[in-house]
Amino acid sequence: MTPTSANCVVSLAAIMIVLTSVVLQGVQAGVVSDFNHAERCKNSLYMGTPPRGYLSNAFKKICQRYEDKPRYATVYDPRRHIPIYSAYTFKKSDGEKKVDFPWMFEPQLASEKSSSNMEPFPQSTSMHMNFEDTQAVLEDYADVVQYERGQLNPDEHQADPMDKVSTYSLTNVVPQIREFNLGPWAEHQDIIRKRLNNYCRGKAFVVTGVTTSGHTIRRSNMDRVAVPEYMWSAYCCTEFDQNAPYFVRYKFPVFGAYGLNDRINNQMVEVPLKNLEKFLKGRMEVDKNFQIFYNDCVPDN
Repeated sequence: MTPTSANCVVSLAAIMIVLTSVVLQGVQAGVVSDFNHAERCKNSLYMGTPPRGYLSNAFKKICQRYEDKPRYATVYDPRRHIPIYSAYTFKKSDGEKKVDFPWMFEPQLASEKSSSNMEPFPQSTSMHMNFEDTQAVLEDYADVVQYERGQLNPDEHQADPMDKVSTYSLTNVVPQIREFNLGPWAEHQDIIRKRLNNYCRGKAFVVTGVTTSGHTIRRSNMDRVAVPEYMWSAYCCTEFDQNAPYFVRYKFPVFGAYGLNDRINNQMVEVPLKNLEKFLKGRMEVDKNFQIFYNDCVPDN
């Protein structure tokens, strides 16, 4: 091989390495243009398809990564500083909470050049000013005793310690009225955990979201974090125990629920998927084709 041809081979190899790294960087997560790749949280969605019909172009898609691994998908409103929904795969769990982990934020909401992994909030609160324009920060929840941080992808629906840790990002959290969070919401999440633990035989996909309202947490005379009017959630599990008792079996393969985020009249109401979608269409900025699960969670075969 001549020196010239050898140089060409080396140059070609170098170009391939650069191209490969560019392609890999292109699928690195954080804030993404779509969820169409495993590295962009596609596997958190039933049939790799996110809910459709949202009208706003302002929402940001986040592939929630922790320790360089995609964990779940979130659509985030950087103006209201809350997630619109989180989509995740349920893991059979004992329902224990991992409460001793620091809260995290999404660096790429503030700067595309930042890390694609969620990161713990810096110890210095003055540092939080660098990204508080695009997302909620710890100070927003510091002095609001009537609200709890409600996780859309709850710690209790995950089993792997790192998956559990990844649920402690403020981009996965909305303000929930304390009585609702500790009562009907916690009870519903536990009911679904036990149901999917006991009767789902395959993979269960869950989407949990909010409807927004006029209420807002304010700090320093500024609107900071929107307070959801309603919370809603739906699961899809196409492989389930056909011998389950009827009162459970009719809630498969798919079922939904919603509840008022308030001190009273806040019971979670379980409903078929179509009923949930109809309820939400009147309360969210979505079009007539709004659909939570691809093909309504009906398998193709």
